Amino acid sequence: MKILHLDTNHKLLIDQLNDLGFTNHEDYTSSKEIIEAKIEAYQGIILRSRFSIDKQFLDAATNLKFIGRVGAGLENIDCDYAKKKRVTLIAAPEGNRNAVGEHALGMLLSLFNKLNKADLEVRQGKWLREDNRGIELDGKTVGIIGYGNMGKAFSKKLRGFDVEVLCYDIKPHVGDTNARQVSLNEFQEKVDIVSLHTPQTPLTLNMIDASFINQFKKPFWFINTARGKSVVTKDLVSALKSKKVLGAGLDVLEYEKTSFENLFKKDTTTDTVEMPEAFQYLINSQNVILSPHVAGWTIESKEKLAQTIVDKIKVEFC
Repeated sequence: MKILHLDTNHKLLIDQLNDLGFTNHEDYTSSKEIIEAKIEAYQGIILRSRFSIDKQFLDAATNLKFIGRVGAGLENIDCDYAKKKRVTLIAAPEGNRNAVGEHALGMLLSLFNKLNKADLEVRQGKWLREDNRGIELDGKTVGIIGYGNMGKAFSKKLRGFDVEVLCYDIKPHVGDTNARQVSLNEFQEKVDIVSLHTPQTPLTLNMIDASFINQFKKPFWFINTARGKSVVTKDLVSALKSKKVLGAGLDVLEYEKTSFENLFKKDTTTDTVEMPEAFQYLINSQNVILSPHVAGWTIESKEKLAQTIVDKIKVEFC
């Protein structure tokens, strides 16, 4: 079986697949059109998010048996059509869930203790202790939307704190000893913190909008380590301005390209980047922490993601 690797990953991925008897080819630079022209020669594809795998691509991949996505989400793949073509879809949410849980907790504690603001001020020679008085996580109610691999990993990190953890999910009976599953009404009535851990689907696109935010009884803190397009940024900014949202930790943004590798396109005529007004507000806000889609992007997760893909391919095809 021949496998085409479209993104660089941990070296163990190719090494172990070679040991299992697979033939591995790498192409990290060719255009999608060039890849599409030769894809019929391959039975497997392994990628992160370099480009979308759509109907046209799948029709060209006449011998394809599986697609390995070194990550959690499958939104860049036409999953329904792939299944019709009897292509096995392999993802690796187990590989970076711990990293995501730690990042979400880190963002939350940084917001509560104003670490980004305090760090910048000290670097400027300012020693403003009272202005940087923080708040404690203990005694708060943490709400997790989406209680799968990532949501469960975050709730596990909260076990050392004296907090109540609630989860909301469209699937029934997903709660566990770390989080009590509740209705959306109860969730919006009780939580002080909202952490988003949902995949990108038609149901979650633009889910966090003005209407959704305004249904919460109390002002709340917001963490998003899931998908940027689940949040209407201008509505989030309006809520930050009104203090309905007290602060936000955003590892993902709705402006990201589908590859997740870039943010904004540069205007080639002026060599400038146009930033939306809402984004300009975020980057100037002291109660907002931003990171470039790296919540699941650790040294350890790189290895675990690759190992998870190898293990699943081995189960399915060896």
